[in-house]
Amino acid sequence: MASSSEKNPAAKGIRKLWSRGIGVENPAGHKNMLLLIQLRWLAVFGQAVTIAFVILVFDIQLPLPHMLEVLSCLIAFNIASHLRWHEHRPVTNAELFLALLVDVATLTVQLYLSGGTTNPFAFLFLMQIILSAVLLQTWSSWAIVGICVLCLAGLALFSEPLSLPPDHGNGLSSLYVEGMLICFLLNAGLLVFFITRINQNLRAGDALLADLRQRAAEEDHIVRMGLLASGAAHELGTPLATLSVILGDWRRMPEFGQNPELLEELGEMQAQLQRCKSIVSGILLSAGEARGESSVKTTLNTFLDDLAKDWRSSRPVTAFEYLNRIEQDVTVVFDSALKQMIGNVLDNAFEASPEWLSLEAERDGDLLVLSVRDRGPGFPDWMLAQLGKPYQSSKGKPGRGLGLFFVVNVARKLGGTVSAGNRDAHGDAGAKGGALVRLTLPLSAIRLEETENKDAQHVG
Repeated sequence: MASSSEKNPAAKGIRKLWSRGIGVENPAGHKNMLLLIQLRWLAVFGQAVTIAFVILVFDIQLPLPHMLEVLSCLIAFNIASHLRWHEHRPVTNAELFLALLVDVATLTVQLYLSGGTTNPFAFLFLMQIILSAVLLQTWSSWAIVGICVLCLAGLALFSEPLSLPPDHGNGLSSLYVEGMLICFLLNAGLLVFFITRINQNLRAGDALLADLRQRAAEEDHIVRMGLLASGAAHELGTPLATLSVILGDWRRMPEFGQNPELLEELGEMQAQLQRCKSIVSGILLSAGEARGESSVKTTLNTFLDDLAKDWRSSRPVTAFEYLNRIEQDVTVVFDSALKQMIGNVLDNAFEASPEWLSLEAERDGDLLVLSVRDRGPGFPDWMLAQLGKPYQSSKGKPGRGLGLFFVVNVARKLGGTVSAGNRDAHGDAGAKGGALVRLTLPLSAIRLEETENKDAQHVG
């Protein structure tokens, strides 16, 4: 039998991230790469303005053709980076490391052409080091530190000093001091702006991985529940079949056939017995363990109408309002898992409000929206905060709270969502207390065109 981790897509997603060498921060790597591209455009603009200002205002001679060549190469690299990364795709530590190396190399060449370490903008190396410490893995950050130190040492040994007047003692009137202050302001402003943005990306990435781990834990729980349900189904199969045979024999006995009241009770017992079988099948399907039931080809309205009719006939609810607002019908394929999921929501509403509940179906574009309302006590705040977690029940009974847990996970596997709240808080028209649970499912998950292969396999 396959292990739970092999059946768990969320766990596979986490392992896939790590197998690529992507650290905890790298789900946000794409956004961080886009930030580096933005920073590089600012560097291009800043270099162009600085070169023009120094030559035109201070009449300092610089090797303008060579500096423009370096600037052109930086522009070409940034355009290529934008074309590569404008769509969402995973970014590895090596790719971020390479991007920062290009920035360090460009800065080094420009400084070599404009005075080396005598250029006050040499302190921009600190920005590259700080960015590497935030974005890269530890070894990569130390590699950037070592490369920057070697670049500075090389500039001190081989570059031509910048022809600035020896006026360091003039305070703010010194060109070198003014350039150093401008460099400090650039470093401080850009670092605060971009590191704040990068930290937001990293927090978003941490939240994504935390959600993946939570989903992995929940789906592991579902697999374990499926294994337990498989054992329960095996153990319950024989007694349920025996009861079904006995009830069928009783129905044919003259003592029961001549008593309408007993026949009615026998019918109710058989209906509840069939419901027990459906519940076991639904649990297995929700846990990913099919029992071999075939998918059924039908239309959306037929499926919903039959579901509402079957549910109403098997529950002693006083008033059940079913509103089908779907005008454009579509051909769909469904199995017991979907029916059991909707039935779980209706059962929860029935337990809270046996006098009245409603099911409303409508289409919102390519989405199927099902709303279940009741007039019960509603959801407590703590339960809404833990929606979809196992064993979260307001009934205070051991083992309860699995209904919405299965509903949320089946909807998630179909690409849908489940939301819940109290009708008063939602401003529900005509609300007299009670709860509202809304299921949103993409029609592509059950539309026939999307499931023809699956349907053919079931039929075959």
